[in-house]
Amino acid sequence: MQPGHETDPAQIGRYRVIRRLGQGGMGRVYLARSPGGRPAAVKVINDHLQHDEQVMSRFRREVETLATVRSAFTAALIDSELDAPPFWLATEYVPGPTLHSAIVDGGPFPPELGRAVLAALAEGLADLQGHGVWHRDLKPHNVILSATGPQLIDFGIARTMGAAELTQVGSWLGTPGYMAPESITNGDTGAASDVFALGATLVFAMTGRPPFGEGSMATVSYRTVHEDVDLSGVDPDIAELIAACMHRDPEQRPTPQQIIDRCASDIDLGQHPAYQEALGAHGAATPVAGRWGRPGRRLRR
Repeated sequence: MQPGHETDPAQIGRYRVIRRLGQGGMGRVYLARSPGGRPAAVKVINDHLQHDEQVMSRFRREVETLATVRSAFTAALIDSELDAPPFWLATEYVPGPTLHSAIVDGGPFPPELGRAVLAALAEGLADLQGHGVWHRDLKPHNVILSATGPQLIDFGIARTMGAAELTQVGSWLGTPGYMAPESITNGDTGAASDVFALGATLVFAMTGRPPFGEGSMATVSYRTVHEDVDLSGVDPDIAELIAACMHRDPEQRPTPQQIIDRCASDIDLGQHPAYQEALGAHGAATPVAGRWGRPGRRLRR
C-alpha cells in the first residue's frame, strides 16, 4: 500500500477512506469502509481526467461489466458514481497479492500449483464468457491471489460481445507481451485472445520471466507476432498446454472448458502449501493492479 497523502479525501461518497492502496495513470484506489463498516476498494478517476471522454468511456464500461458479471472469480461491484465528479466505483475488498508480485517476491510456482491456477483462471474466463464478456487485459498484474483462489480484476477495457469498439486508432488494447498476435496485427479481440493472454500469464507464473522478454512495446510486440514463447524449464505437460493456448492461430487454441478438462486439477488451492506461502509472504497484502497501479509503484502506459 502507499502512505497517506495530504490530498487524499477523508470521504468518497458514503465511504470513509482508511488509506490509499495504489495509484496509476487513470486514478487512485483506496481502502474504505461503508457506514456499516463493510470494507471496500474504491477507485477514483484522477481530477485532470474527469472530463476525458475516452477515459470516462472505459470507466463506465468497467462499471457496466462489473454490474453484469456475478462470479466467484471477480470482486463484485458494490456502488458507483457516474453522474457528477469525482467519479468512482466501489468493489468488494479482496486482500491478497497480485500474481505478479507473488512471483517476483517468491519465485515461480511448482507444476502442481501452476496447473491448478491455470484451471482456476480458465474457469474464471469461462464465467466471463458465460456473461458475454471478454477481459482483454489478462496479465499477472490483473490476477489477485485471494485466500480462496485467484480472482480477475481491472475490467477497464473489457468488452461485451456485440458492443461497439471503444478503443480509438493508435491506442492500446491490452499489454504488450500478453496481447494475442491477432490483437497486435488486426486489432481482433475475443475469447481466443483471452486464452492467449491466459497462456502468457502462466508463462510468467511458471518461469518468473515475461513471456516475450523485456524491451520496448514495438520489440515485445514483434516477438509476440513472429517468435515462439520460451518455455524452457516448464513442466512438459503444462508447457504443452500453454503452447496450445498461445497458438498463433486463434482457431487452434483450446476453449476455457477444454483447458479445465486437460488440467484435471483436483487440489484445494487455498490449502496448497506453496499458495499459502505466497499469501503469507504478503500478509494477505492488499492488491491493486492494472492501470490503477500497484502498491508502492506507479504504473506507466
